[in-house]
Formats: sequence, structure tokens, C-alpha cells
Amino acid sequence: MKLLVAVKRVIDYNVKVRVKADETGVETANVKMSMNPFDEIAVEEAVRLLEAGTVTEVVVVSMGIQQCQETIRTALAMGADRGIHVKTDDELQPLAVAKLLAKIVEKEAPDVVILGKQAIDDDSNQTGQMLAGLLGWSQGTFASKIELADGKANVTREVDGGLETLAITLPAIITTDLRLNEPRYASLPNIMKAKKKTIDEMSPEELGVDVAPRLTTLKVTEPVKREGGVKVESVAELVDKLKNEAGVI
Repeated sequence: MKLLVAVKRVIDYNVKVRVKADETGVETANVKMSMNPFDEIAVEEAVRLLEAGTVTEVVVVSMGIQQCQETIRTALAMGADRGIHVKTDDELQPLAVAKLLAKIVEKEAPDVVILGKQAIDDDSNQTGQMLAGLLGWSQGTFASKIELADGKANVTREVDGGLETLAITLPAIITTDLRLNEPRYASLPNIMKAKKKTIDEMSPEELGVDVAPRLTTLKVTEPVKREGGVKVESVAELVDKLKNEAGVI
């Protein structure tokens, strides 16, 4: 059984994001970048399945500028077998990523594609669902537990009312949630081994996918700063402020 894992290079979650002076986006120059945390969970789960003997190969794919290979190397150091880099300097929106992944799925023929439920930069939460739609595959989103056996997957997913377990047939798309696992730190020997692992490079043009953006960003601004709270002397004063100042009642 082969697993394909999609990973994205994003601003590190510990970094305070700053808006560019011209309000066209966020500042990425000289900013620490890392693997999207949800994708890191996806890689960890794939490697655990590999170590358990459930799957035989884990292939990691990332899309974007040359530096995305660093993100792939991180996944390889965690235990993935090989990588694929779709190199492009263009902005990649969820639909374009889903179309590129669909083409790679046709080439690689994996049994399962695992990816994070969303990326922490755009928070779209769309790519996994779009990919399942393009391929016509089963999907299990927001997974907090995954079991693979006999051509099926049992996916326990987080919903508003608690947990829901789906039995889906393979091939399938699975997106990971925070409580699925805790990703490991790559050891120094594995980091060194990762440098020798193969990363195949290709372009959107080679895959025959138009990655032109469908959406246009008009302006990016900082959120309004939260004002300090005030103390009130009575319930009547609270109701008056909620009614006349906050306008919520």
C-alpha cells in the first residue's frame, strides 16, 4: 500500500505575522518558515503506518518555490521514503493545488492521500475536499484516528457533537486534525539520511495544470485592536452599556 502526503511551507506558527506596508499581503522576507503543523501531523501518521507495516511506501509532495524542498527534506527526515516537488513561483490557491495533486495521484497511484485539514496561512480548509471531488474518491476529514485494513479505512473524525467514525473504501482522501498524534523530532542520523533521499522535480506545465489564481486579494490589513474592558457598578449599568454603547441588545 502506498501513501501520498501533501505538505506546505508556511510562516512558522511561533512567528508574529506582520502585514506589508503596501497592504498587498503578509511579510515573508527574512521570516522563519516551517512545515504547516497539520501537514506535520499527516507525515507523522503516514510514517507510523509505515513502521507498523500497514503501508510499504510514503511519498511526500510539496508545491511552490525552491525553498519548499527544505520542507520536503524535513518530512524525509521524519521517515518518508521520497519526495516530489512541483516547482513554481506562482501563487497557488486551493483549487490549483487540488488539480496538481490529482495529476500526481494519476502518476503515483497511491491507495491513500493524507494531508492537513487546513494550512495556517490561508486557513482555507478546501484542498482535501476538492481533491476528493476531482478524483471521485472517498474522503474522511478532520481525522483524530485512522485505521487501515482490508482495502478500507476507519476514520474517527471530530464533529460539533463529538466524534464520528466513518468506514470508507480505498482509495481515499484523509485530512488530519490536531488530536491525531504528536509529530516526532527528526534525529540527526535521519536528517543526514534525508539528504540522500530522492526528490523528483516537475512543473505545473509538465502536469498540464493551469494554476492562474481564481481569486484576487484586494487588501490585507491588521485586525482592529481590542479595546480594554470596563467595570460596571450594577446590572442596570451593564444593560445600559450593552444596549446603548455596544448595541448588542
